[in-house]
Amino acid sequence: MTAPGFPLPLIDIGCNLLHPSFNSDRTEVLERAHAAGVRILVVTGTSAASSREAADFAGSRPGILYATAGVHPHDARHFGPGTLAELEALAGRPEVVAVGECGLDFNRDFSPRPAQERAFELQLELAARVGKPLFMHERGAHARFVDILRSFHGRIGRCVVHCFTGTAEEASLYLDLGLHIGITGWICDERRGRHLAEVVRHIPLDRLMLETDAPFLVPRTLPSRPSRNEPAFLPEVLRVTAAALDRNEAEVAEATTRTAGKFFGIGVS
Repeated sequence: MTAPGFPLPLIDIGCNLLHPSFNSDRTEVLERAHAAGVRILVVTGTSAASSREAADFAGSRPGILYATAGVHPHDARHFGPGTLAELEALAGRPEVVAVGECGLDFNRDFSPRPAQERAFELQLELAARVGKPLFMHERGAHARFVDILRSFHGRIGRCVVHCFTGTAEEASLYLDLGLHIGITGWICDERRGRHLAEVVRHIPLDRLMLETDAPFLVPRTLPSRPSRNEPAFLPEVLRVTAAALDRNEAEVAEATTRTAGKFFGIGVS
């Protein structure tokens, strides 16, 4: 599961490196990622506090780690008067390359839907104001998610729906809206992700990016079936995605890395 010889290194566009499951071996996790060809990682912020931690951690390893700053819909009920100002300050830092993770989750409804919508709209406004891309989450809320995005048409720039698990019709609509799509180890799950093998065939390589969402979504095609996902397993997501596309792994690695570098405005060496 290494990536030697690829024209460009891999970029994991979404990983939760500050999750407690990494507390005992975070340095080793980064070393394994590097050895596997995953040279750049974007650490996901999901609340004001975790976004600050992600930015600080990314700042300690410039050129290798970057971060997002946002409030996940699960945490939208805690979006208080000072949250937006804190996110805006974080968005001004060079290591913070996107606003998010933000969006809607009507599947679990850990926060009331009105609170989710308000937090999402405020973060869309923030991205428009600071001119940074959006890193977005959607579960069970496709229609409302699209409605809100359409209301910001012409005001926001680059957007990615991360960890896409939806239908071909949903993917097509997102592409029509100009969005990028992030694919995780869900595509490796024979129970839930079988449909994604067909969906990805309709996503242009200049709109497709790869991610682990570690420590979640361990690729089930890994022979060892580890209990925790980590960025070093991104090449397995690449392998399964390339097979679904009937393309060479190196070609897909180069294309998705180029797409991610352009999307986030980061240099890849």
